[in-house]
Amino acid sequence: MRSADRVTAVLLFAFSVAFVAGALKYYSWWGSGGPGSAFLPFWLGLVMSCLALGLLVRSLKDRNPGASWLPRGEGLRDMLVVLGITIAFVAFLNITGMVIGTAIYLLILVRYLGRHPWWTTVAIALAAAGFNWLVFVHWLRVPMPEGIIWTF
Repeated sequence: MRSADRVTAVLLFAFSVAFVAGALKYYSWWGSGGPGSAFLPFWLGLVMSCLALGLLVRSLKDRNPGASWLPRGEGLRDMLVVLGITIAFVAFLNITGMVIGTAIYLLILVRYLGRHPWWTTVAIALAAAGFNWLVFVHWLRVPMPEGIIWTF
């Protein structure tokens, strides 16, 4: 597990430094009305980099190699299913759209991984997709992929 933690920490640190640098390069730190658009990404990137360094230090201090970092058996199968469903979600996003795609994605994952009853699965999928629509499309007016299905 130590090697996986080290690789994760280094990648997370590199990503967070790039995130901070991009925020400072492309956005303003401070505007006439207060904090600019770089303010929040800068601090989030800084916190991410500190957490990555903490993970790296902890993995370097730990002498116990721990369990294998790659799951086996049922855990490996579940991981591959999640990876496959996620790839399919992204691949079909232009067809299903974000809201319907999110509902389908959660419907499959909650039913397969959680093994919940259908009524619970459908309720979770519809509530999450509805919440996505309400916050991002309705309130924030973020343009989301609508897909071919949504246009009918």
